[in-house]
Amino acid sequence: MLSDTAAQPWRQEVFDVLKAAGVKHIAYVPDAGHATAIRLAEADPDIHAVVLTTEEEGIGYLAGAWLGGERGALLMQSSGVGNCINTLGLAAMARMPLLMVVTLRGDWAEFNQHQNPMGQATEAALRLMGVLTWRADRPEDVAPLLRGAATMAFDGDAACAVLLGQRLIGAKEWVK
Repeated sequence: MLSDTAAQPWRQEVFDVLKAAGVKHIAYVPDAGHATAIRLAEADPDIHAVVLTTEEEGIGYLAGAWLGGERGALLMQSSGVGNCINTLGLAAMARMPLLMVVTLRGDWAEFNQHQNPMGQATEAALRLMGVLTWRADRPEDVAPLLRGAATMAFDGDAACAVLLGQRLIGAKEWVK
């Protein structure tokens, strides 16, 4: 049986790109779509992997890391974007770099109808808050889009998000 990383190398690439971009802090709410990057961040002694109780905490945490001279990234699911609307104003007003990697739910083949409203509104909500967005639906798009977003976030003091489409991460299945 192939490991998750061997079966889908883009999952490893998410971590590799963040590490190469000098990310020292990865804030996250647990999510199966980010499991590989989270596991690798937790195992890396040079990265502070911080589990959050809610996604907007990550923006405050990453603001503190930035003020301390270090880079960070926020890993979350699309359902958490709605929780961040108010705190995304901090990134806009402070012109702080903010790099987010968002796994989409309610996007394609979704079994949980409660994921659909925010899943469909995620990209528009981020853009309304001044976040630059790029969407990856194919494995070969993940690393280049994330590298570009990291450059724009960290070198251009911009709020940026790479959206990982549900066709890329795979359809969730209801397990009884």
